[in-house]
Amino acid sequence: MSINDTRHPDNSARNRQVYHRLKQALTLGLRRQIFIAVCDDLNLRNKLVRHLHETLAYPLGQVLHQSNDVPFDSTPAYPRLVTLRLNLSDPNPIAQINQWLSNYPPPKVARVKDAPPRPLPIPSFQIVGAEQLTKQPVAVQRLFLHYLRLTEQHLNKAESDRFLDSSLLIWVPRPWLHAIQQSAPQFWRSRTGVFIFAGEPTPTAQTKTSPESFSGNRGFAPGNIDSNIDGSLDQSIFDEVVTPRELAEVETTGDFKFVVEDFDFQTEGKGNFPPIQSETSTSKSELVKNQPTTDEPNNRSNRLETKSLPSLQHVNKELTELVLETINTAISTGAIENQEAQQILLEIEKLHAQAAESEYIGAAYQKLGNFYRLQIESGQATLENLMVAILAYQEAIAHNEISPDVPDILNDLGTLYWMLYRTPPNSEEGQSYIEQGISFYQLALKLISPETNSETYARVQNNLGTAYGDLARFGDPAENWQQAVVAYSETLRFRTAQMDAIKYAATQNNLGTAYWHLAQHSQPVVHLKKAIAAYKFALVHYVPSQEPLKYGMIQNNIGTAYWNLAQHENGEENLLLAIEVYNEALKYRTAANAPTACAATQNNLGTAYWHLANLPQTTKELRQKYLKLCMEAYDEALALAHSLTSTTLSFDVFATHNNLGLAHYQLGTDQYFLVDKKVRSQHLEKALDNHLQALNGVATQTEAYQNTFNYLVKTVRAFHSELGIQGQNLALSKLPGYLLPDILPKL
Repeated sequence: MSINDTRHPDNSARNRQVYHRLKQALTLGLRRQIFIAVCDDLNLRNKLVRHLHETLAYPLGQVLHQSNDVPFDSTPAYPRLVTLRLNLSDPNPIAQINQWLSNYPPPKVARVKDAPPRPLPIPSFQIVGAEQLTKQPVAVQRLFLHYLRLTEQHLNKAESDRFLDSSLLIWVPRPWLHAIQQSAPQFWRSRTGVFIFAGEPTPTAQTKTSPESFSGNRGFAPGNIDSNIDGSLDQSIFDEVVTPRELAEVETTGDFKFVVEDFDFQTEGKGNFPPIQSETSTSKSELVKNQPTTDEPNNRSNRLETKSLPSLQHVNKELTELVLETINTAISTGAIENQEAQQILLEIEKLHAQAAESEYIGAAYQKLGNFYRLQIESGQATLENLMVAILAYQEAIAHNEISPDVPDILNDLGTLYWMLYRTPPNSEEGQSYIEQGISFYQLALKLISPETNSETYARVQNNLGTAYGDLARFGDPAENWQQAVVAYSETLRFRTAQMDAIKYAATQNNLGTAYWHLAQHSQPVVHLKKAIAAYKFALVHYVPSQEPLKYGMIQNNIGTAYWNLAQHENGEENLLLAIEVYNEALKYRTAANAPTACAATQNNLGTAYWHLANLPQTTKELRQKYLKLCMEAYDEALALAHSLTSTTLSFDVFATHNNLGLAHYQLGTDQYFLVDKKVRSQHLEKALDNHLQALNGVATQTEAYQNTFNYLVKTVRAFHSELGIQGQNLALSKLPGYLLPDILPKL
């Protein structure tokens, strides 16, 4: 079946693009992804659903016992994608998913023969049949929306963990999309993306003649997705996300280089917008209040084309041009509907021309800002959308400074500028954008009473702390991290564990990371101990079985803080504590569920063992033991790193190769270790191999290249001193020819 086999050939190109993005989103393999697909044409919808099912449910080439280089994803008997029809008598998608998982729990399968079996991943789910709700009693329709509103509560319950280990896709027609936006805002805020397909509404009489037909059911209902991440989708702007920060690279004494995986922030970041207020407030003008919903099918005859938009005399020219640019982009990509933005612009122009009261004009600008916020939170965080939202909100405040919404708008402006800094190609202007965002946050705080509006006050303070952390990248790191500490501490005055344990824990994690960065500039012992204390406060509120990745992330942060503290006091004690915590983190940051995080923690663990092995008080027996454990951890980190393609790692793989080479060099040359020449030769060969791999990964004419080259020369010399001329010849035979002219004169 071809995806362009529809009754609407003019829309086929757009639908192919939208379908491709939807398919890519489902194959990301991320947790807690909620997608909404919108299609009014049931024939088209059924073909799209069937095509997704045929493509993703049972990928070709899956076999029960897979080789080591094949992803451990599924078997021919268990699906990656499950398609369920909504139960109209009790329209509860979450209950249906849990029931399916109870009936068909993931089977345990060995990756290779004779290996211990592990459960397969949870499938993704797509729900169809919502269009049939229009034929049901009003009570059933309300019940469906009620179940959607409960989604946020389900996100925090243990029973939700299983289906939210993958993705949820709900198919709806346009009228139900608007019903969800207005009547189930909790579910709407939880979404990750919205995918709108072009097509005429299917007449009611045709509904029964368009049944879904799914092929390839093979015993189980449909299922599992692979994890081909391409970074094309952003999380919902309302999610409280885990945001990685810059790498912290620490040089230690001697030849050894430690590259620490940086701490993870749990910021409200993009999740700091309050819910959009209803546009039907009685305090707004009739033009704002009675604005038609332009995406409804029965309004198609009233739609405007971009070319018919008249000249706007009263609206800011820059704002007008940006809106038109986003509309043209939307038309070419099929990303969003273009009608509503045009209509709001015309509405603003009409209000200006009528010399309407500033309150009404401000409300119309706010409506425009809200419209673009919806695009941003659905993943369209483009430079143009951000700028339109910023200009619209600034106009809203300029026209109505006394609006009760001003503090929330100021907070939104702060976040939009923060996002502007993080949107390419804004690296050069990044500092000014962050500073502008901080100014808006600070202005919002002046207008918010923490005693009467503690939730909003805490949210803005948390955002302010995040902005100061980003500003520290550009200069005055000690001062900016100190300001971040102050902001997070103030947040915790009004965000207690009793009020919201998860947000409280997230802020404690942020505070711990701010203290860690501050420790790199002043009072390291004091600030590192405060960092550890904050992380432990955060850890209390994460149940490992429910939030394994966050729990493991914070354990990793604690381990790194202990490692850092060991450089200043009680080296052996703190390194042992770091090792203990890293090992605890690895129970949850596993190669199966978080390979990049697992590799980073293994890298950190190897470094901690190396430092422990080289403490003056470490006995030779323990030194040998710790070095072997160091090499095991580095081997695990590198094996994972090399198995991941097109994935950004939070540590330098080539530095890890160098570190592993140094560990092998030490075991091959230290006379305290009673090993024979064969074992020494094996260690020196591995040292040579790792230094060569590191050398191949760095640019020539750099300090890193020269340091790695020196390690290489040192290792070749060790072959001669430990194994004689025969050993040196062995080493030289392993070197690429182009290096010999540079190495031979140094021997």
